[in-house]
Amino acid sequence: MTDDGLAQVEMEPTVRAAAEAARGFMPPDEGLALFRAGVAAGRAVPGAPLLEVGSYCGKSGIYLGAAAKEVGSVLVAVDHHRGSEENQPGWEWHEPDLVDPEVGRMDTLPFFRRTLFHAGLEPFVVAVVGSSPTVSAVWSTPCALMFIDGGHGEEPASVDFECWTPKVAVGGLLAIHDVFPDPADGGRPPYVRIYLPALEGGRCTEVAAVGSLRVLRCTAAA
Repeated sequence: MTDDGLAQVEMEPTVRAAAEAARGFMPPDEGLALFRAGVAAGRAVPGAPLLEVGSYCGKSGIYLGAAAKEVGSVLVAVDHHRGSEENQPGWEWHEPDLVDPEVGRMDTLPFFRRTLFHAGLEPFVVAVVGSSPTVSAVWSTPCALMFIDGGHGEEPASVDFECWTPKVAVGGLLAIHDVFPDPADGGRPPYVRIYLPALEGGRCTEVAAVGSLRVLRCTAAA
């Protein structure tokens, strides 16, 4: 665990408890590191928004929403809320109660909204419902922090890298979840398709590694 490049600030205890209790797959140490990355990025690029790709039921949204509140910014949370490939029926990370019985497809949006409401962070989080490439095509605002935690397959990871990493402001941070250098630890696309390409050419340098979370600082324009 290395987090020297992150803001050394503590979350409000009640909000941190809400984050740890929320539905999702992020361990508490990684979540706290994400919060600190959001605060560090917001301080480095004042006035720029934080943005996450992949929101699920709002667990990461609490950590980043709390960071946005801390620095007087806003989190933009992008997700189509139909679940990634690994969340679909028959896959390991499927949760049947997230399926909307009327349409027969997953719908995590109501759970996301409820999570942020109970955490008291609705004023600091804007939910954008749409696919990653569709939203990125109309998004032009440089972001203080970009957190990529969308689909973990080869294609969606590559698309998220290509679509969103150019949106990070110079001096801002790129955070990537589920980065596993060792294939024995987990799936490889976030490592191979996002993390390694982000380091190529020297545009980004790693400033923190906590569990499977990697935080990179972008020091040059894409």
